[in-house]
Amino acid sequence: MSSSGSAFQQEGGFALDALNLAKTAIRGIRLGLATTGVVSVVLGLLVLFWPGATLDVLAVLFGLYFIVAGAVRILLGVFTGLGVGLKILNILIGLALVAVGVIAMRNPAETLTALGLVIGIAWIVEGVMALAESDRGGSRWFAIILGILSILAGIVVLFLPLSSLAVLVIYGGIFLVVLGIMQIVRAFAFGRGMPRNA
Repeated sequence: MSSSGSAFQQEGGFALDALNLAKTAIRGIRLGLATTGVVSVVLGLLVLFWPGATLDVLAVLFGLYFIVAGAVRILLGVFTGLGVGLKILNILIGLALVAVGVIAMRNPAETLTALGLVIGIAWIVEGVMALAESDRGGSRWFAIILGILSILAGIVVLFLPLSSLAVLVIYGGIFLVVLGIMQIVRAFAFGRGMPRNA
């Protein structure tokens, strides 16, 4: 890639290139991925192993996940050395995820279908972001797999008839755990293979 192409990626592009980020930015991104991953796994296990959970409880758990994921994206956009395009995109997506989390928590009694719709759309958006941020470093394939899984999770939740709370619990809980594990793995892999003097 030419140096002008690299400059575009760093300054205004949307690709996340771990090789061109400072160590502090890499640590921030790793911490953000790990935090979101751990929250996702914990909440996913709660959803799966709390058989008596009501729609209100599930809405709060999913809402918490999206609020944490959104807050992490906002912090990454504001405090890491990402290109301008990724900064803006992270902040906008972060605000949208926080809004989704608040909606899920404040209106759990609306309907199960509405909650499924909100969760599905948010997962698709997260998946698209993961694909857009797939870097050239050691976590590229984890980012691609995470993005594809997140999009698939969103599509399943959107188009599967959510006729019962049990269906949302099973699929939602499984996807939270799987996506969380992938985020944790990506957190450890992100920026690996960088030159030591970077």
